[in-house]
Amino acid sequence: MSDSRLFRILYYLLDHGSATAPELAEKLEVSVRTVYRDVEALSSAGIPVYTEPGRNGGIFLLHGFVLDRALLSEKERQEILTAVQSISVTGCTSGKEVLTKLSALFQVNTADWIEADFSRWGKSAFDHEKFETLKTAVIQHKEIKIVYENSDSKRSERIIQPLQLSYKSKGWYLKVFCLEKEDFRMFKLNRMLKIELLE
Repeated sequence: MSDSRLFRILYYLLDHGSATAPELAEKLEVSVRTVYRDVEALSSAGIPVYTEPGRNGGIFLLHGFVLDRALLSEKERQEILTAVQSISVTGCTSGKEVLTKLSALFQVNTADWIEADFSRWGKSAFDHEKFETLKTAVIQHKEIKIVYENSDSKRSERIIQPLQLSYKSKGWYLKVFCLEKEDFRMFKLNRMLKIELLE
């Protein structure tokens, strides 16, 4: 019996609410008999899964079942929430929303133990917009055009391919492939004066 198959059944039921045995058998590429055997194994492990016969029957999870009680320890739940909270303080717009949803799911109140503000005084709106644009460029693999000012206050316009955002030594950096230099470079975000997302 495959543990990964049991997890797939559980997550499918969590996502869809219910399923028929033939539906799961087709998805998992196993026999219907194997599906019922797996359901029995889940039930024996304490997962509130049950079957109902008949036309509208199928395989169900008990209403109100919370995933964490069966699969995640209290320490693991706290570690997940800590990780999400750490992400949210970087300015990630969805971080707080995800944190709220997970706190409700895990039924755990998160302590407001960390705060960080990576923006410059008086320019938080521009910094937030810049961060979101760069995040989009990295995730969607889009090129950007920037006006960059180096340490000698010399400005240049470049088209770059963003690869990764990183925070190091009190500042945000962007690892890129520079089309002009045909090489990898690290650019400091606070020296990017203009950013344009390209198609």
